[in-house]
Amino acid sequence: MQVPMKVCIYGAGAIGGYLGVELARAGVDVSLVARGAHLAAMRAHGLRLLIGGCEHVERIRCTDAPADLGVQDCVIVALKAHSIAPAVLSMLPLLRADTMIVTASNGLPYWFFDAPGVAYEGLALTSVDPGGLQRKHLGYARAVGCVVLPATEIIAPGVIRHEHGNKFPIGEPDGTRTPRIERLHRMLTEAGFDAPIRTDIRNEIWLKLWGNQCLNPVSALTGATVDVVASDPRSRAVLLAMMHEASAIGERLGLALRVDAKRRLDGAAALGPHKMSMLQDLERGREMEVEALVGVIGELARVTGVPTPTVDVVLALIRLRAMQPASPSPAPAPLAASRASAGASA
Repeated sequence: MQVPMKVCIYGAGAIGGYLGVELARAGVDVSLVARGAHLAAMRAHGLRLLIGGCEHVERIRCTDAPADLGVQDCVIVALKAHSIAPAVLSMLPLLRADTMIVTASNGLPYWFFDAPGVAYEGLALTSVDPGGLQRKHLGYARAVGCVVLPATEIIAPGVIRHEHGNKFPIGEPDGTRTPRIERLHRMLTEAGFDAPIRTDIRNEIWLKLWGNQCLNPVSALTGATVDVVASDPRSRAVLLAMMHEASAIGERLGLALRVDAKRRLDGAAALGPHKMSMLQDLERGREMEVEALVGVIGELARVTGVPTPTVDVVLALIRLRAMQPASPSPAPAPLAASRASAGASA
């Protein structure tokens, strides 16, 4: 009988906490790295997950000192993209040479251009890995790809509400089917997740970024939910222009999109009044993932020589918006009311 994996989720926010609770319920030896009021609440009361009309509470080992957790078989990095580089050195005590590092964050992972034989092999992007810390210390050999498709939200410290979805496509960067990817697949599947193994995980990661690079900043700039942004003729025209520019970059990079732009936007509109993560961050006075979601497209445009006039305008505006003081947001609804209604998700 195979020994269960020892798993650390580095960044036990909305997605990381959701993963943590479900893995713990499945008997996985899982621990969480978190901070602040969220960490204090988890220590005091456990981590609460509201999902499908039920509430699950798990007392999971959690800390803001990763070195206390020891070496892991798998580290799932579920931080906001801009928070990864500052955390890299504190991840090192969790790692041995064969520890899997599953990148479960928005944008392109640090290893995206390190797979042998890919176009622009070895390309280093400052918008993805400022200072090259991830590539240097985490390394390509440990990397496993993951696309986060569920929507979840922290509605109070220590409390996560699942909104929709349970799919986490995974894959090796080079597309091979290895024993470790099979083991990760089994673990996630046994915990109730839909975790298909993809031989083209780079394409899946690019597909998600293709939507995020336009939907997120336009939503943040307008304050509109994704259904409005994706269906209003005026904003939809902007989104389509940005997607056309990004798809031209993808062609230069040898990446394929399995859906067209209109279908992608129709799917986003079907989510209903969902607040994109960048809009949520803006409303709560948190740093937005501007460079990881939009700046990276501008950087890739310069590398590939593809003109991106619409992306350039939106990037300039969202960078300027990110520099302004946060607007006051409405006080959060009482917890009981929040649990009873379908609200924004991350």
